[in-house]
Amino acid sequence: MSDPKLRPPSSQLEESIPQKDSDSTKTKQEPPSSSTSTNSSRSEIQNVGTFTTVTSPTSTSKSNWARIRHWKPPPARYDPLNPPEFTIYLNMLFGFASCFTVSNLYYNQAILNRIAVSFSVPFEAASTVATLMQAGYAGGLLLLCPLGDIFPRRPFILSLVLFTALAWIILCLTTSFPLFQAISFVCGFTTVTPQLMLPLVGDLAPPHRRASSLAVVVSGLSLGLLIARILSGILANYSADWRNIYWFGLGVQFLVLGLLYIWMPDYPSKNPEGVNYFRMLWEIAFMLFTEPLLAQASLVAFCLSAVFMSYWTTLSFLLSSPPFEYSSMIIGLFGLIGVMVILLAPIYSRKVIDKIQPLVSALIGLAVELSGVIVGTFTGTFSVAGVVIQAVTVDLGGQFTQIGNRAAIYDIQPKKRNRVNTAYMVAAFSGQLTGSAVGNRLYAQGGWRLNGSCSIGFIVFAILVCLARGPREKGWVGWSGGWSIRRDDLPPKKGADEEVPPTEKALEEAGGDDVARDGSVSGRQK
Repeated sequence: MSDPKLRPPSSQLEESIPQKDSDSTKTKQEPPSSSTSTNSSRSEIQNVGTFTTVTSPTSTSKSNWARIRHWKPPPARYDPLNPPEFTIYLNMLFGFASCFTVSNLYYNQAILNRIAVSFSVPFEAASTVATLMQAGYAGGLLLLCPLGDIFPRRPFILSLVLFTALAWIILCLTTSFPLFQAISFVCGFTTVTPQLMLPLVGDLAPPHRRASSLAVVVSGLSLGLLIARILSGILANYSADWRNIYWFGLGVQFLVLGLLYIWMPDYPSKNPEGVNYFRMLWEIAFMLFTEPLLAQASLVAFCLSAVFMSYWTTLSFLLSSPPFEYSSMIIGLFGLIGVMVILLAPIYSRKVIDKIQPLVSALIGLAVELSGVIVGTFTGTFSVAGVVIQAVTVDLGGQFTQIGNRAAIYDIQPKKRNRVNTAYMVAAFSGQLTGSAVGNRLYAQGGWRLNGSCSIGFIVFAILVCLARGPREKGWVGWSGGWSIRRDDLPPKKGADEEVPPTEKALEEAGGDDVARDGSVSGRQK
């Protein structure tokens, strides 16, 4: 028996269009009797050409419902002969949606003590809410995100946002702690919209602007984490009900749903022929052992995520102890250090990362992060300046490296970008879990410096992984293909427009294998 395939739903409706009768093709109809006119189940007779079709009221209502269900606002309609432009405004909409959907995962972290009091449970039990939300998110990454390679992205994303928002209402109202835990897991499971947005941007952005376009969405992700924690803490301090932040999250989710419904184009499925779901899951693991670039980027992502979580997990222990002894409010404000870095990431990506090899960007980010972690590790125990320097460089270096990695891996098998992204994110999420666990253990055993020394080891290992394989190398190890740091798929310089034939210029801008996919977009965005 062959394995079943998941197929995308058809957006094309086959409708029977009645035609007007001509004098030569009129069909005589008997006048309806009184019994027929009073019968609610009688059929409507329509003449179509020389044929008579019978349409029941049930089929008519179904057809009307289908029209309503498939209707889209004009900006969201997709014309394959004239695809919608991928503008900066659409890019910013994706970043906004990513920011305020990923926030769902972090609203609870600053108010776990209030949740414990409200439900009359121990703090240890309340902390499981954050764990369940993250566990649900991990499950959604693995099981839902690959479906972006099968279904059209617009209905899939809108359905996830709507389902999450409706389930979120229960979190705002329930007084049952077990139900609150269960729905938290479910909402985490369906809050994977940002991880569907990133491969979509990889599809739409031309190769020479992919890094800066991805940086907008990645910055939205990072801002979502900070905004959720800050707003949650503020509302918890200045309002009587901790659920106010959940009501805020509900309103923002419906705002995101409305904006995406109006402006997100209905891009077609990447695999309309369907893909076996279980084989697709197997391919995620298989690609980590068959795609050298993906394996390299995933190892680097694992190390960076471990360093990031290790730092932020143990920072509160350091700052609340002598000689600092800061309050929880001041410790929370350290999260604002990364805001400027996050806002500058798209500009840096446009000016630098878009013009150089992604691997070079990763190495620059790792070098910046290594220098800051060294300073923070050995001066942070007696100077807050070292802690601040480490925070800035961890955020800055992490942004440079992650954006470069994503820009590189989205060139791997364009029809499998969601599976590629899932493999990458599973590695990054595993790094977060490792960094949190290892960081807490090492801090308990040897303090801040032992924990920082482990982070230095992670970064050095990531640098060695990057140096083991060059940006043009096709195998697992080596630097074949040249040492130039400039990207190979950049469009011609302005002065060369007269010398390059239009066809060749379009091909160069489209970038190799992505000609059919990116060529038209690239031309419009110049």
